[in-house]
Amino acid sequence: MEQLQEIIEGCKRNDRKSQRDLYYQFYPALFNLCNKFFAEDHDIQTALNNGMMKVYKNISQFDSSKGTFFNWTYTVVRNSCLTILRDRKPDSTLEFKDNLIEETLSDPFESSEWTDIFISLDKLPPVTRAVCCLFYLENFSIKEIEQEMGIKSGTVKWHLNESRRRLKDVLIKNKKS
Repeated sequence: MEQLQEIIEGCKRNDRKSQRDLYYQFYPALFNLCNKFFAEDHDIQTALNNGMMKVYKNISQFDSSKGTFFNWTYTVVRNSCLTILRDRKPDSTLEFKDNLIEETLSDPFESSEWTDIFISLDKLPPVTRAVCCLFYLENFSIKEIEQEMGIKSGTVKWHLNESRRRLKDVLIKNKKS
C-alpha cells in the first residue's frame, strides 16, 4: 500500500518512472476491462492508453475519502472506453418497445466461465458488446447506459436483446462441452 502511495505521489510530480510503474501495476485488470468493450487489440490499447493519460492528467483530483485509487482509475478507464464508443456513433437507431425488458433482464453469463464470456463477447458488434458489458458485467441500469452512450433506452434494450440472441447458441454450445 505504501508503494502505491509513493507511485501516486511520483505521478503527481509527472515522474515518468512512477507513471510506468502505475501503468504496469494496473495493466492486467484494465486490459480485461477494455477487452469487455472491444475485440480489436488496437481499440483495447487505445482505450487503455487514453484512460491512463486522463489518470495521469487528473491524478490530483483523486480523493481517497471517496474510494480506492484502483476504483477511481477503473472508472476513468471505463469512461474512456465509453467515450470512444460514443464518438463512433452507433450505426443502429433501432427502437423497440418496453416489452423486451423481461427478456433483457435474464443474465446470459450467470453460469459461464470468464474465458467463455470473453470468447463470446468477441462475436458481438462493438456497440452491442458495450451495451451487454455495461448491463451484465458492470451492473449499469438501462437509464445509465442510455446516458453514458447517448442512445435511446429502446435502442439499449434492442442491443441487450440482440446480444442475448447472438450469444444464445455460443453459450449453449459451451455448456454442452
